[in-house]
Amino acid sequence: MTLEMLMQAAVVEPQPRAYLISSSNIFLFFFIMLGPLKLLGPYFVQTRELPAKQARAMAWKVFALAVVAILIAGLLGRVLLRNWHIAPPVMQLAAGLIFLLVALQMVLSQYQETDSPQGESVEPQLLRLVFPVTVTPYGVATVIVMMAMSADMQRSFSVLGLAIAVMALNLLAMLFVRPLMRTIGLLPLQILGAVLGILQVGLALQLMVVALAQLGLPLDTGALGPLMPGPR
Repeated sequence: MTLEMLMQAAVVEPQPRAYLISSSNIFLFFFIMLGPLKLLGPYFVQTRELPAKQARAMAWKVFALAVVAILIAGLLGRVLLRNWHIAPPVMQLAAGLIFLLVALQMVLSQYQETDSPQGESVEPQLLRLVFPVTVTPYGVATVIVMMAMSADMQRSFSVLGLAIAVMALNLLAMLFVRPLMRTIGLLPLQILGAVLGILQVGLALQLMVVALAQLGLPLDTGALGPLMPGPR
């Protein structure tokens, strides 16, 4: 290799990191774990006796507190996990395990008996609507893991932006929960949740297989397609 070639190689800009999980998959995970599928029922039960104006005010309060909680958890959790110096493949394996457990819980919950929203009225509890109904524990864990796996600020902002976008969907669901419950009901939402849960099981297993391959296990990942990482 000539001196000129060495100088040209030295000034080549580094390739942007190719992430194992795409932005669309992150949004899907956030929608399943932090989205309105689990929020609509409890929110409707707790606010159906309130006047429409008070119910809308409650929705905005839940949204504001949920956004603050997500930002604090994501930023603080990222710093703490980074300080523990956990290898990226291990973090990806942990993310896949979390996604798998939550997806299995969603799929199996379809076979469990649930309380009907037509039962006795419940006094609205703002903090309980925020946590754990809107900001679920496993949703917080997902945000922290996604933030810890981010290698640059652009990716971190993207992760937080997707989480806040899901919170905005929650706000819209809360603002229009009464017409939604009258026209759609819970059954279509439960079916959608089951479908998304099954899809998440597959994505989680695929993510775990790729992470195990990165850790050195002799696994054939050639057929995994878009979740395979590109050149670093």
